[in-house]
Amino acid sequence: MNHAVETLRRLFSAVHHEQRGDVPGWVMITLMSAVLVAGLLILAQDAFRDLFEQAISQVSQS
Repeated sequence: MNHAVETLRRLFSAVHHEQRGDVPGWVMITLMSAVLVAGLLILAQDAFRDLFEQAISQVSQS
C-alpha cells in the first residue's frame, strides 16, 4: 500500500512540474491583451458612450 501511494505521489509531482507552463510568455500575452483592450477603448470611447446613452434613454422611456 505504501509503495502505491509513493508511486502516485511521484506521478502527480512529475505531471505537476510538466504543466507549469511558460510564465514569461503568459505575462507577455496578458500585457499585450490589456494594451490592445485599452487601445480599443480609447479609440471607440465616443461610440461606446453614444451606445450607452441610447440604451439608457430606451430603458427610461419604457
